[in-house]
Amino acid sequence: MPFAPVLHSEWLKIRTLRSLPGALLALFTVTAAFSAPAGTDGSADPDFDPLFTALSGVLPGQIAAISFGALAVSSEYHGGALRLTLAAVPQRGRWFAAKVTAIAVPALLVGLVTAVTALVVGRAGLGSAADGLTVGQQVRGVLGCGIYLMLIALFAAGLTALLRSGVATLSILIPFILVVSFVIGDAAGTVADFMPDKAGQVALHQTYEGTLGPWSGLAVTALWTVGALLAGAWSVRRRDA
Repeated sequence: MPFAPVLHSEWLKIRTLRSLPGALLALFTVTAAFSAPAGTDGSADPDFDPLFTALSGVLPGQIAAISFGALAVSSEYHGGALRLTLAAVPQRGRWFAAKVTAIAVPALLVGLVTAVTALVVGRAGLGSAADGLTVGQQVRGVLGCGIYLMLIALFAAGLTALLRSGVATLSILIPFILVVSFVIGDAAGTVADFMPDKAGQVALHQTYEGTLGPWSGLAVTALWTVGALLAGAWSVRRRDA
């Protein structure tokens, strides 16, 4: 079967499974909601970063991105759905590529819209404290935010395909991002710079110190994502449906 109809069928699944548009809506709502009160004047703090403050709603919002990627794949493992899918599309690699594309495109588009909204509401709260942000920094923050949310959704999708369980993926990634990553960041120095979440989040900062910059940090997150997707593709190709 050609790739286009396979992609179309996967896009229909994304649109019609209620939890998936709901996860994208939660991504937008939570990020914007948490960015609005974060926009308070903290410019007296020497570590104050107006760009990261305005986009800080991404930190809780990324949980919705993880849920979107995990649920999009885990739905195939309920009620024998994957067997029906592979009966229609025997080329497993082609099906998985279509699934990944159907996750990536809406995650990126919603991520970009979310980033713009978060920046607008965050800047409104910051007032004059955000005047030092350049157009280039804001564009980089928005693009980096959208790409980061897409990558983290795909990372969850790949891990779900490997584990064959959305619950297992959420049980690993959510505690990791909310707890473990911060603990490692405080205790392990530059090692934490290469964790999938912290590396990508460098792009959300106006200024940055350490080993990675905005684009190299996103590249590290992309490498984690590619590794998870390759592992997921191996699982899809080698294991019984």
